[in-house]
Amino acid sequence: MAARSAISLFHPHLPQLSSKPRASHLALSSSSSISQTNKSEVSFCAGTHLIPHPRKVEKGGEDAFFVGSYNGGVLAIADGVSGWAERDINPALFPQELMANISTLLENNEVDNDPKLLMQKAHAATLSTGSATLIVAMLEKSGILRIANVGDCGLRIIRKGKVIFSTTPQEHYFDCPFQLSSEIVGQTYEDAVVSNVEVMEGDTIVMGSDGLFDNVFDHEIVSVTSTHKDASEAATALASLANKHSIDVEFDSPYAKEARDQGFDVSIWQKLLGRKLTGGKLDDITVIVGQVVSSFE
Repeated sequence: MAARSAISLFHPHLPQLSSKPRASHLALSSSSSISQTNKSEVSFCAGTHLIPHPRKVEKGGEDAFFVGSYNGGVLAIADGVSGWAERDINPALFPQELMANISTLLENNEVDNDPKLLMQKAHAATLSTGSATLIVAMLEKSGILRIANVGDCGLRIIRKGKVIFSTTPQEHYFDCPFQLSSEIVGQTYEDAVVSNVEVMEGDTIVMGSDGLFDNVFDHEIVSVTSTHKDASEAATALASLANKHSIDVEFDSPYAKEARDQGFDVSIWQKLLGRKLTGGKLDDITVIVGQVVSSFE
C-alpha cells in the first residue's frame, strides 16, 4: 500500500483512517483506444485517472501506471512503498522505472503475451532503489486476459452488472503486502499469482492500486461502471469516489472492515458506547478502466 510506513516487510503500522481532501492529477501514462482489424478479435478501450496522496501532490504521488496497445492491450499498475522516504530515497522512482521498462520490453517484443515473464524482465531491468506492488494484465486478441499480480493492487472483471472475476491481495499480514524490491529480501516474479480469464466484448476491466479497493466496495464499482459507459469517465468517477470515501471518517470502508477483522478497533470503553473503527484510508489512488470492444470496425 502506498501509505505503508516502513520499507521492511516486517514492520506493521496502525491504520490511519482519516485524511484531508486531495487534488486530482493524471500521471505517467495516458488513456488509450486500441483497435485491430479482425471481427472476431477484441481489444481494450481504456481510461485512466490518478489522485495522489495530498501530501504527495507536488511530486505526483508514488503510484505509476501504463496502458499500451501490444496485442489486444496491456494494463499495469505499480504502487511504490513510501517508507523509502525515511532513507531520503524517492519512493516513486522504482515504480516509475518498472513502468518504463514494461513499455520498452513491449516495444522490443521481448515477451510473448506472458505477464509473468514481462514482470520478471521489467523487475530485472529496474535499477532504482525502492520497492512496489505490481499488477500486469495482457489481453490476447482471442479474448484471453492473462494477469500476474504481486501484492495488493487489484483487478475486477465485470460482466452484465456482476463481478465475475476478482484478484486476491497477497499479504504477509494486515497492511504488509508482497512487493518487488531492489533489495535481495523480498518477492520476485515467481511469487506472482497468475490468472487466465476469457473475456468477451462488453466486459469491463477495473484495475486499481489499493487506494481504490481499500475505499470502494465491489458493488460500488459495478454501479459506477454501469452508470459511466465511457472508460475515461468511469475511471475518473471511481477515483473520485475512492477519494471521497478516503476522507470520510464515518464511512465503513473495506479497509476499516478488514482492520477490525484483524483485531484493530477502538478502545473497549468506546465499544461500550456503541462505537467502532470506521473511515476510509488516505492513499494514492490509481484507476484504469478497460472496456473490451470488438476490434472490427
